[in-house]
Amino acid sequence: MKALAYSAGLEGRWNEAVAASRNGTFLFDRRYMDYHSDRFTDASLLFVDDKDRVTGLLPASLHTAARQVRSHGGLTYGGLVLSPGVKLTEVRTMLRLAARHYSELGAECLLVKPVPYIYSSYPAEEQLYWLFRAGARLEARGASLAIDLMSELSHSLWRRKVKKAATAPLVLHEGIDTLPALWPIVDQVLAERHHTRPVHSLQEMQLLAGRFPENIHVYTVANEAGTVITGCVVFVSGAVAHMQYMEANEEARNRTALDWLIAQLISRYATAGLHYLDFGISTEDDGHYLNEGLAFQKEGFGGRTVCYDAWSVALSRLAAI
Repeated sequence: MKALAYSAGLEGRWNEAVAASRNGTFLFDRRYMDYHSDRFTDASLLFVDDKDRVTGLLPASLHTAARQVRSHGGLTYGGLVLSPGVKLTEVRTMLRLAARHYSELGAECLLVKPVPYIYSSYPAEEQLYWLFRAGARLEARGASLAIDLMSELSHSLWRRKVKKAATAPLVLHEGIDTLPALWPIVDQVLAERHHTRPVHSLQEMQLLAGRFPENIHVYTVANEAGTVITGCVVFVSGAVAHMQYMEANEEARNRTALDWLIAQLISRYATAGLHYLDFGISTEDDGHYLNEGLAFQKEGFGGRTVCYDAWSVALSRLAAI
């Protein structure tokens, strides 16, 4: 096996490997990853076997000042993306090769954010075992709330919840054309309630939604006057629908319009045969602060905890496993 540093000429092979993997999502497609390529120094690797077949990928970025490689600095999660047939010991070889390659770039540490298990089409936690063997340290743990759409528990909880939601006339719209009406709400709520800004600008979200219409869904809810009062952006990867943004203005909160919207989406995605609806993390400061009110709201729909982890490991120890 050998490691190949990613370059634009390998985009086709990279994207094919993501599509064929057991734990890849469209976030690893280079058309998504490279939208913010100007912000990160790419250090991604492809792992190729003796028959020149791509058996694994490592989306990664180099952070020279910290002497660190991260998988990937611009993505929610990363870590090794594995082909269906790759074995446990082969993953050890991948990590050894990565450690040696990154050491040559002057890095001393690898920060890994493994793909949460609900996104895998088949078990793919081999890297967790080898990170343990290398003495990796848990640096962050975000608590996300996800609904099992195939569970009767979630069905009964969200149906009971929706009875308390808005009954006044509301109009649900799907399509990226309402993003300009939704984004001021997203900007305002994140600034006022969380003292932050959305990860994506309006222009970036429009670009990505245009590139991935099957994966990025935009929903808005308007009142009787046609004014958008709440909405969300949903990233669909395999059997998981992930709520990337989910914000409501004061009118929507007074009318519990967001609860109404969530109930509509649960019904839609359950009917479409998806397995999970992931609300996203309810934590801040690398998991050291829990927004209990936000978690309580998501749990009311049947959401239960899935962890988003970040592990750090010295490259010297990784090379020696």
